Amino acid sequence: MARVCEICGRRTRVGNIVTHATNRLKRRFHPNLQKVRVRMPDGSIRKITVCTRCLKAGKVQKVIKVKGE
Repeated sequence: MARVCEICGRRTRVGNIVTHATNRLKRRFHPNLQKVRVRMPDGSIRKITVCTRCLKAGKVQKVIKVKGE
């Protein structure tokens, strides 16, 4: 599974670790992705991978489990 947000498309980015001596080593920045149960626009419920930025912005509607149902 690729590390990609299914809402906004955020994915792993590449950068450098820069030491005090200005040596550069490649590193990866991973987005903070969560598997969340979401209500889709057609009313169905699906489990999708969403970044926390989309969750905080309210771009998806989480489905909350209720005990006894």
